[in-house]
Amino acid sequence: MTQPSAFTGQIGPLEGLVVVEAGQLIAGPFCGQLLGDMGATVIKLEPPGAGDPMRQWGQGAPVWWEVIARNKKSVSLNLRKPEGQEIARKLIAGADVFIENFRPGTVEGWGLGPERLQETNPGLVVVRMSGYGQNGPYAQRAGFGGIGEAMGGWRAIVGEPDRPPSRMGVSIGDSLCATYGAMGALAALRARDLNGKGQVVDCALYEAVLQVMEGLIPEYVATGHSRKRSGAILPGIAPSNVYPCSDGEYLIGANGDGVFRRLCEAMGRPGLADDPRYATHTARGERQAELDGLISDWTRTLTVEQLEALMLEHGVPAGRIYGPADMLHDPHFAAREAIIEMPDHPRWPGLKMQGAFPKFSATPGGVRGLAPQTVGEHNAEVLGGRLGLDAASLEKLAAAGVI
Repeated sequence: MTQPSAFTGQIGPLEGLVVVEAGQLIAGPFCGQLLGDMGATVIKLEPPGAGDPMRQWGQGAPVWWEVIARNKKSVSLNLRKPEGQEIARKLIAGADVFIENFRPGTVEGWGLGPERLQETNPGLVVVRMSGYGQNGPYAQRAGFGGIGEAMGGWRAIVGEPDRPPSRMGVSIGDSLCATYGAMGALAALRARDLNGKGQVVDCALYEAVLQVMEGLIPEYVATGHSRKRSGAILPGIAPSNVYPCSDGEYLIGANGDGVFRRLCEAMGRPGLADDPRYATHTARGERQAELDGLISDWTRTLTVEQLEALMLEHGVPAGRIYGPADMLHDPHFAAREAIIEMPDHPRWPGLKMQGAFPKFSATPGGVRGLAPQTVGEHNAEVLGGRLGLDAASLEKLAAAGVI
């Protein structure tokens, strides 16, 4: 199935916003990606030479960079040199947002702390992402996304109860922190619209994870209940599980009273919905394993296609377990332009990736440009166009190891 191509001319709701991103790896760059997808001009500062380590990341091929660095302009800049720091300050003086995800105190040592930057740009919003936040007894500890997932409570409840904690197959802690960072940046820009002043958005990895932990803390305080690892189920929420078919697996979520009744009708056992053992949410939760066993015995007699047809007929929330091949051939993904194609990519012709999200009805975002293929690809455009540096000046800076 043909997927929509990138570069559709969309500009996005953040057109005109200038972001300078000095982050590396995932949290900072993903925050920049989100803002860039919505139309912001994102200037990415990379160390001369190797650049951002994300250029080397990916399973099978280093193509993750093509997603996380799209819509960005690469400027190679050595922030450990005074000349590089001065150039960064000049670029940030004309920006709306500055993103960094170094250990607290690092950018201050480079003369790029918020207080100094806001002396010349009082409306600047500074988004700071770190393992533990900018203050507190752990602030100076090194922190990656996985550490934040552990401290924020995520890892303790993921996996099978008789095995060590598991992790998701994606860097969810970093991505959550980046998403909150982007949301915080937009909220701070709204505040600037009202009072003309910028501010610091302080995002800790562990707190980003904590925000999505639902009732974990109040449940413990109110009743002493501490959530545990429960595998594929959420204890007390039934039926909601992955069920075996004769040729695969299928996810069914029928834990509401009305939905459960429709599932029972699909099973040809409408009386189960009135059986006192399963008639209420509480009763189903108490007999979760028993109920899952009944449903599994039934689903094993069907193919995935047959089960899906029954779920659609009876209006039961359910779905297949998708992998990338499924996504690439699904008509709904295509209709929503959830996946886009880079037909003229210089290294990976026809490369496909997720499109911009969320959807905007009047000012849609999108992918306006490829990820920079070389470190410092846009030095002349950005440093020349924004700071007025000519070719001779750029050559001199390059020779000195500044860019």
